[in-house]
Amino acid sequence: MRIVLACVGKIRPPFEDDVAHYQRLLRRHARLETVELPEADPDREGEAILRRIPADAYVCAIDRGGREHSSESLAGLLADWRGAGRDLWLVIGGPFGLAERVLDRAQERISLGQITLPHQLARVVLLEQLFRAHKIVLGQRYHY
Repeated sequence: MRIVLACVGKIRPPFEDDVAHYQRLLRRHARLETVELPEADPDREGEAILRRIPADAYVCAIDRGGREHSSESLAGLLADWRGAGRDLWLVIGGPFGLAERVLDRAQERISLGQITLPHQLARVVLLEQLFRAHKIVLGQRYHY
């Protein structure tokens, strides 16, 4: 399975080191790609995102209004996604969130919690949780 992280905006300090760290860890478990799209108004960002996503991809939007998951339930989703054999596109919007068209395209919406996170920090949190989910799926130890 290929995981594509589609993000609005380029990663910048102080988050770039953390993103690079979790990308290295995740590459041991999955084919991980990152697509960075320029910041614009949410409608333009949405158009740019939707142009990049293949028709047969499974899309998961990171959205404050989505379902919250524990690390274990996220690992269950990951196992399901891996079993489906489709590319997984995880989409993080810019400072103003995702366009409604992108949310409509998503088969799944996941929330990282009710607090508002800067979109660059959300990328770090998502990558860490993906790494943790892989460890859980593989039955390996991870830090609680």
